[in-house]
Amino acid sequence: MGASCSKFTVCWWSAHLESSVLETSQLENDGRRVDSPPPFTEFSLDQLRAATSGFAVENIVSEHGEKAPNVVYRGALENERMIAVKRFRKSAWPDSRQFLDEARSVGQLRNERLANLLGCCCEGDERLLVAEFMPNETLAKHLFHWDTQPMKWAMRLRVALFLSQALDYCSSKGRALYHDLNAYRVLFDQDGNPRLSCFGLMKNSRDGKSYSTNLAFTPPEFLRTGRVTPESVIYSFGTLLLDILSGKHIPPSHALDLIRGKNFLMLMDSSLEGHFSNDDRTELVRLASRCLQYEPRERPNAKSLVTSLTSLQKEREVPSYVLMGISHETAPSINEPVSLTPLGEACSRMDLTSIHEMLEKLGYKDDEGVANELSFQMWTNQMQETLNFKKQGDAAFRSKDFGTAIDCYTQFIECGTMVSPTVIARRCLSYLMSDMPQEALADAMQAQVVSPEWPTAFYLQAAALFSLGMENDAHVTLQDGTALEAKKNRRN
Repeated sequence: MGASCSKFTVCWWSAHLESSVLETSQLENDGRRVDSPPPFTEFSLDQLRAATSGFAVENIVSEHGEKAPNVVYRGALENERMIAVKRFRKSAWPDSRQFLDEARSVGQLRNERLANLLGCCCEGDERLLVAEFMPNETLAKHLFHWDTQPMKWAMRLRVALFLSQALDYCSSKGRALYHDLNAYRVLFDQDGNPRLSCFGLMKNSRDGKSYSTNLAFTPPEFLRTGRVTPESVIYSFGTLLLDILSGKHIPPSHALDLIRGKNFLMLMDSSLEGHFSNDDRTELVRLASRCLQYEPRERPNAKSLVTSLTSLQKEREVPSYVLMGISHETAPSINEPVSLTPLGEACSRMDLTSIHEMLEKLGYKDDEGVANELSFQMWTNQMQETLNFKKQGDAAFRSKDFGTAIDCYTQFIECGTMVSPTVIARRCLSYLMSDMPQEALADAMQAQVVSPEWPTAFYLQAAALFSLGMENDAHVTLQDGTALEAKKNRRN
């Protein structure tokens, strides 16, 4: 089907979009009949082994934003229904009864705003979840690592609405808690519609913390109590609104400083210039700041977010796959191999020793532009102290004392008098060397914010994503880094 829609489709789509909480539809965007997700099923291990070709490495995917060693596989059941199978490490759910009860409870949810849980498997030490497979990548991919065009403003508004509807639906069904809500948990189905991964609805087990260990993005009350509350989820939704506005994973504290200073343009994705109204931008910024209030009781609930976001919707008659530029006939192909630079190759192999050697050899030559701008400050005592932290961090990094390197580089970064993408990159690798991939990913993304066209930032992002088991996103990021490297070489 082309971009145009029949009169019936237009009416159906507009009416559908207005609804605040949407039960599973029997229609796709173009009016065709489709099957609802089947009832929750308890699968045998043999069934899931067959569906995933024996849990083959080539079937590992990262679309559901899960962290290693809990791997997600693409699979197909005997009826050809595509599925995503999350396989937990053995220690994640020691109590089989707790696992089954949780899975059955989440499996009762059925909504077109969710990548619904279809079933589970609990045999011996094996714990597996089975969900609907989403073929069109993650929100992180479409916001941070787009190939041909940035996500359109109308689609960003639709993503925000659909996610608020997902949270409102879950809350109405008594599942208001969602663990580690982020752009990797938002998936796009065959129609280009965003859906929320059901995996984050499972109550916390020994599978890890409810939030990533990057404190900059963690709800303040979670730091105090270690507990997830419905208000914590709203805070995380606010960080997602920042992602949607800026096209970057921007720390809330920095964003709130910009908002308080009314520097809205600094917050916006530069690729969107001229494609949104100031009123829309102001309203979305207002919603984000409300979600990010320090006091949980001052944040809105999901239902009020749905109401606010519904009124902002643009191009309601256009299906998501058209706005996303996604072919509606075929799923996207797996990324083709690319010719990698030595640093990219080392990151693809997770050869941390080689990466360390290359970063040492690279030195600080990519910081020259940033450092020169601040050279006039170097006579001050504060600057001298800051540079001493950097010097100590470099010495520790050179001698492979990565714990000390992290401490010294952190002191340098937190002084805030000087910005160095190389220091951030070196701390990133130090985190990888210390088996702290979440912190490494946050640093690599911050290095990209500081130097948007620096290939090293992309390569290190890929290394962190590989370490987290996010294979597809890692390969895409490697491609981005390689393309930037080629562009840089052509200029030189």
